[in-house]
Amino acid sequence: MQSFDRLDIDTPEQIALELPLAGIGSRFLALAIDSLLQAVCMLALFIIGAFAAASYNQLLGGADRFFSQTVGAITLIIVPFCLYWGYFAFFEIIWQGRTPGKRMAGIRVIHQSGRPMTAIECIGRNLMRGVDFLPGFYGVGLITMMCNAQNRRVGDFVAGTTVVHDKALETVAPSWGEKTTVELAQPELRKLSPDDLVLIETYLNRRYEIDAVMRMTTSQRIVAFVAEKTGMQKPASQGEDDFLETIARQLRDGAVFR
Repeated sequence: MQSFDRLDIDTPEQIALELPLAGIGSRFLALAIDSLLQAVCMLALFIIGAFAAASYNQLLGGADRFFSQTVGAITLIIVPFCLYWGYFAFFEIIWQGRTPGKRMAGIRVIHQSGRPMTAIECIGRNLMRGVDFLPGFYGVGLITMMCNAQNRRVGDFVAGTTVVHDKALETVAPSWGEKTTVELAQPELRKLSPDDLVLIETYLNRRYEIDAVMRMTTSQRIVAFVAEKTGMQKPASQGEDDFLETIARQLRDGAVFR
């Protein structure tokens, strides 16, 4: 089930994770920053190209002016095309759904399933910018975002993606209590994979942002998942969060994963 301000994802382990959706304002702020960077890059390339063409003509003494003018005309067409269409796809592929503008706005593009975009999905999403831009200033894209709960534009529907707020690494550092005693990892914990540890730590890092009912349900599901996979049972005297903190510490401190 999805709300107007978040994306709820059920993992393969049937654990619900909530991701805050990026609003229209955040997305247009990122677009404005990216557009400014594109304009600066285009201007710099044109200046460099003009100096290069002038130097080339001076070197040949104007003997091959037709050739230089032809190359210049082609450059004026190809460079803006590559810079406009390739800019977003290039950065979103190498930065996992983020462009410089999105990084500054604190948002990123992900697949609706919660996984990162593939390169094909990223390219397909950005090829639809021409449709979203119609009839000008992203008119179609803006109307589309206003007409759906997840603020998705046409390119997002084509690629199956959505844009969510992205937390900086400093803000998701473990904030566990200090009362749990660190122990050596139990052999049963070796049955948990690195992805399972990521799931546990993701919940622990975000638990205070979840409402009480969802937090209780999520913690109980994760504890049940750990018990089913490892055979370990939570002590009756220990709360779900304390139990998961203990599991995570044992996995980290015991250097279970190689």
